[in-house]
Amino acid sequence: MTTYTNPVLNADWSDPDVVRVGDDFYLTASSFGRVPGLPLLHSRNLVDWTLVGHALERLEPEEEFARPRHDRGVWAPSVRHHDDRFWIFWGDPDHGVFQVNAPGIRGPWTRPHLVKAGRGLIDPCPLWDEETGEAYLVHAWARSRSGVKNRLTGHRMHPEGTALLDEGKVIVDADRIPGWFTLEGPKLHRHDGWFWILAPAGGVGTGWQGAFRSRDFFGPYEERIVLEQKDTEVNGPHQGAWVRTPSDEDWFLHFQQRGAYGRVVHLQPMRWDGPDGWPVIGDAGAPVLVHPRPALPAQPPAAPATDDDFPGGRYGRQWQWTANPRAGWATEHSGDGLRLACVRTPDAHDLRRVPHVLTQRLPGAPSIVEVDLALRTEEPGARAGLAVLGDAYCWIGLQRGTDGRVHLVHRFAEPVAEAERDAGQSRPAPEGRVRLRIETAPGARCRFSHDLGGGFEPSGPVFAATPWRWVGALLALFALAPAGHAHDVGEHAGAAAFTRFRIRPR
Repeated sequence: MTTYTNPVLNADWSDPDVVRVGDDFYLTASSFGRVPGLPLLHSRNLVDWTLVGHALERLEPEEEFARPRHDRGVWAPSVRHHDDRFWIFWGDPDHGVFQVNAPGIRGPWTRPHLVKAGRGLIDPCPLWDEETGEAYLVHAWARSRSGVKNRLTGHRMHPEGTALLDEGKVIVDADRIPGWFTLEGPKLHRHDGWFWILAPAGGVGTGWQGAFRSRDFFGPYEERIVLEQKDTEVNGPHQGAWVRTPSDEDWFLHFQQRGAYGRVVHLQPMRWDGPDGWPVIGDAGAPVLVHPRPALPAQPPAAPATDDDFPGGRYGRQWQWTANPRAGWATEHSGDGLRLACVRTPDAHDLRRVPHVLTQRLPGAPSIVEVDLALRTEEPGARAGLAVLGDAYCWIGLQRGTDGRVHLVHRFAEPVAEAERDAGQSRPAPEGRVRLRIETAPGARCRFSHDLGGGFEPSGPVFAATPWRWVGALLALFALAPAGHAHDVGEHAGAAAFTRFRIRPR
């Protein structure tokens, strides 16, 4: 019997939720302030996943996400299939509960609809109860916005998912459960005559997975811990999705917080435990690292795409902007390669504040990242490069100097710093071209190097990648130029061309 090894998604696919439709499984995850949002992954065996698109083209309100909001936006979505449509609900901690829906996983998806306005409303999950015909929604609270946490609130919902029909009732108050704290991320189900809420508690790095059940949606609920770290290396195993296969096997997908790598996704066996009827996840409630595969049809090995030749100047689904994009940031053309405009910005010395940065997830395994870069601008100070972007960041690339020449530069910024510093010695790049490389090692330690035509040479010290508040570190491509005056902001000052982006195991 063949086995699989966790994590099955070894990168930052935070707060996963999964639904099965026929023989297909679909997963979505938090995307926070990156655009497009709500990634959509597909699998037929729960182990091998491919990225097939996104459900959210732009973040709303548009003006708020015109600049980077790295830890805001789309938090902990839930995906369901009802009435021949896919539905995704999520909480924006500053605005409320939204939903989008579509007839197929590839769309077309509706524009975001605000189901309930309010600050601190997070982690919503709907349920259409086939037994009664009623519709419900449960959500958690963000204390930073509402002053409330550790509680789950339940509502009756309009069957069309457009509005909530009451003011809501606290159906689980974890302040009343000894030893429980930071209860959040509820997933609502109906099973064996019970309403079930599978919800994590205890914090992302140290917590556990809880299960709650009641004969009535509004409670009272009894609780049990059904997955925790125990003596394994999988810290904080929780917040995920229960899914049942066509052959009635039960499985649970959850995340593990891994610092700069973000929240990687594990697959756990699950069963309903005899006369007590409670779920048992993993190996008697402890996460497994290696396990026999689900009894599902064979599928070729697969993983979300990372490499990109940028055919026609178009970038693949794996890339996301750090804010709502504007026309002209990337240019389509007849050949291959990504052409990014050197957009004038007042934040040229702080990539964390730049909206026109194209990102993808940092691989969770040691890797070698490479890309070719050509700088095509005469603007002094214009620059482009390859970065590891987080609360601290580091990049290597090319810059047009005040002397008119193009230079190879390597810079970094510390978490509390508002400007960059040199990480390596600048040197001429006579042809304005370079091949850039980042080698990652355990602990998200990154070694930068460059090839100006004579082979790769290391540059600067090792950089330890750092996460954002809720988000893992990102790989990033960028091009920009300093803004001389306020009216210059957003104008273009030449371009940069990126070709042959590759990630391979180290």
